[in-house]
Amino acid sequence: MIRKILFAIALLFSLQSFAATVDTVSIYSSAMKKAYKCVVIKPSSYKKRKEAFPVVYLLHGHGGWYANWIIRVTELKEHADKYQLMIVCPDGGFNSWYLDSPVDSTVRFETYVGKEIPDYIDANYKTIKDRKGRAITGLSMGGHGGLFLGFRHAERFGACGSMSGGVDLAPYKKNWQISQKVGDTILHADNWKNYSVINLIEKPTDSLAIIIDCGTEDFFFAVNNNLHQKMLKLKIPHEYIERPGQHNWPYWKNAVQYQLLFFRNYFTAMK
Repeated sequence: MIRKILFAIALLFSLQSFAATVDTVSIYSSAMKKAYKCVVIKPSSYKKRKEAFPVVYLLHGHGGWYANWIIRVTELKEHADKYQLMIVCPDGGFNSWYLDSPVDSTVRFETYVGKEIPDYIDANYKTIKDRKGRAITGLSMGGHGGLFLGFRHAERFGACGSMSGGVDLAPYKKNWQISQKVGDTILHADNWKNYSVINLIEKPTDSLAIIIDCGTEDFFFAVNNNLHQKMLKLKIPHEYIERPGQHNWPYWKNAVQYQLLFFRNYFTAMK
């Protein structure tokens, strides 16, 4: 009996030694003069492997926080091992929409998530310090952020994506406190256009690997389909997935697997 207990304990420690690890770090923003916490998931091979790792930046939605993803989708640790990549989950604030707000100078989450966090991760972890080794995506508000930051900072990110993303702000002028970050619809009407992904794609940028995923029962389905159709007309290469699903965690738990595989294939092709 004692032997069985000792064997079980040894097996448990053995399994733990080969599991991905989750760090929680505090990253200071010079732009906002404040520090925010961030989850960093490293594959089990991180210590032994000499080569640098690619990184996927995974953004939370409206009302979420840095630990949202790892609490809701614990399988992220398995995905990090399977695809041999790091996953970084920043804090994007309650309703930042990942913008440097044109009407509130205290909100600088585009700078923070798009520049300051990757700089910190590259300085403190064994990462590929090139756009070919970075991807960014997220859900809902974070889906907007993934594409917004991907297109606006293509010099840093080689791939970007969105899951159930709010990719067009204009239809939702009274929702999710967007006006607090973009401005009212009369005095700042241009902001609603200029800060929406669906219009941002019209500006030429470095080539990006792009994946967009949205459920057909999602309240953001129409704007995602509109974005897809516009990208087809503009001949912007992208992967587009629509399937039955709502705006909820069961959908995102499934979707993130496809997104991480897409990014893994991109990283492999860039070697």
